[in-house]
Amino acid sequence: MEIGIFSGSFNPVHIGHLALANYLCEYEGLDEVWFMVTPHNPLKEEASLMDDEFRLGLVRLAIAGYPKFRASDFEFHLPRPSYTVRTLDALKRAYPQDTFHLIIGSDNWALFLRWYQSERILAENPILIYPRPGYAVNGDSLPRNAKLASSPLFEISSTFIRRAMEEGRDVRYFLHPAVYEALKQTNP
Repeated sequence: MEIGIFSGSFNPVHIGHLALANYLCEYEGLDEVWFMVTPHNPLKEEASLMDDEFRLGLVRLAIAGYPKFRASDFEFHLPRPSYTVRTLDALKRAYPQDTFHLIIGSDNWALFLRWYQSERILAENPILIYPRPGYAVNGDSLPRNAKLASSPLFEISSTFIRRAMEEGRDVRYFLHPAVYEALKQTNP
C-alpha cells in the first residue's frame, strides 16, 4: 500500500488536517494516511503540548468512521526526541510490504535541511509537500523524491485553535464535532 505519514503534534487536530489528508488520499494516490502523533518535536517546546494520550484520543475521535485514516502512537514507542528518519526506518522494518510517503507542509520544507539526517530522508523516502500560507515552493526545482501536492491551501493552525479556546471563542466549525466537545469538557 501507498501510505502517507502525516506526522505532527496535532495539538489539537483540526479540520485543516482532516481535509488535507482526505485530499491526499483522493487526489494524490495514497491508499491511507496515518496520523502519526508526535510526542515531542525537537523544534518545538514540549511544555506547550497537551498530554500525548489526550492528543492521540482526539485524533481517534476525529477520524472515526473513515477507512483511509489511521491514528498512530508508533512514535510513542521510539526514543525521544522523535526524529523523522528514525520513525521512517522503524516503519519500513515493521511494514516492509508498504511504501511510506512523508507528508510535510511547505513551511517545514523551508526548514527541511535543519532536520536530523535530512539528506538521508530525502534519498530514501518519497516526500509529499502540501502548501502552507507564506511558503511558496517551486515544484520544478524539487529533488527527485519530492512532489508538490496540488491540494487547497488551508489557513488554520492548532495554535489559532488553542488561543481562540483560551479566549473563550466558539470555534466549533474549525474542529470535528467530537474533538470540539472533548476540548470543551477539558477547558470549560
